[in-house]
Amino acid sequence: MISAIDHVQLAAPPGTEGDLRAFYVDVLGLTERAKPPVLAGRGGCWFATADGTVQLHIGIEEAFRPARKAHPGLRVTGIHGFAKRLQERGAKVVWDYDLPGHERFFSEDPVGNRIEFLEPVPMRS
Repeated sequence: MISAIDHVQLAAPPGTEGDLRAFYVDVLGLTERAKPPVLAGRGGCWFATADGTVQLHIGIEEAFRPARKAHPGLRVTGIHGFAKRLQERGAKVVWDYDLPGHERFFSEDPVGNRIEFLEPVPMRS
């Protein structure tokens, strides 16, 4: 029986770890986690929320192409303030109102990976 998602892995081209760290730590507010030594030599970086319940792993891929449709969906609180934070730090914010019961927007990391940010809202009758 599946009980939870442990992490989501995205890909990035070689040599982009610095840009990824700046985005996932400084813009999104995640914490970088040390990769196990046996995996660290492969490059990439791992990020998590402070409590560790949400983890994103970025792996290095030589022939990298960002996914245009596939994406992690990250639940946030205070979505409008979060969107403003991203915009103030130079990230693109594209609102989408097609998911009932949610406010949401899409953005991209520095290498073009699509990311969805969403917050449940009470349904109106």
